[in-house]
Amino acid sequence: MAGYGTDQGFTDWLSENGFTLPEGAPSIAVLRERGSSYIDGTYGSRFSGVPTGGFAQERAWPRTGAKAYGQAIGSDVIPDAVIKASYVAAFAEAKAPGSLSVTYTPGTTKVLTKVDKIEWDVIGDASAAGAMIPVLSAVEGLLAPFLVPVGGIPDILVV
Repeated sequence: MAGYGTDQGFTDWLSENGFTLPEGAPSIAVLRERGSSYIDGTYGSRFSGVPTGGFAQERAWPRTGAKAYGQAIGSDVIPDAVIKASYVAAFAEAKAPGSLSVTYTPGTTKVLTKVDKIEWDVIGDASAAGAMIPVLSAVEGLLAPFLVPVGGIPDILVV
């Protein structure tokens, strides 16, 4: 598989942002692959449109019928923001290898409920697999214009 962008593009992005890869980080190509897989796996079902090459397409982009800010995106275009989001994810992976692919076993979840009169209550659903997906705020911001609600936008809205 090929990650979004290019090795040179990722190298340039690192330099432009003042980042350097940590000692012993995986190769740039491997990091791009991991970052792109994170983007597709985490956000692919929420991107507008459908993969141009159908269900067998290697990556979530390019897409047919995709829009951002109300404007159509060409069916042969991979938005620069998607490429940069994959670079952000790749850099996060370089800093903490394996952090983008968290393993979760639901039966082993433990919640701290009491410590010397300090009580803790669960305020979210920590039992769901989705609770283990790392959220990178920079990626969220870059991809926001391309995302639709899970299940798509309803055809009819009742007010």
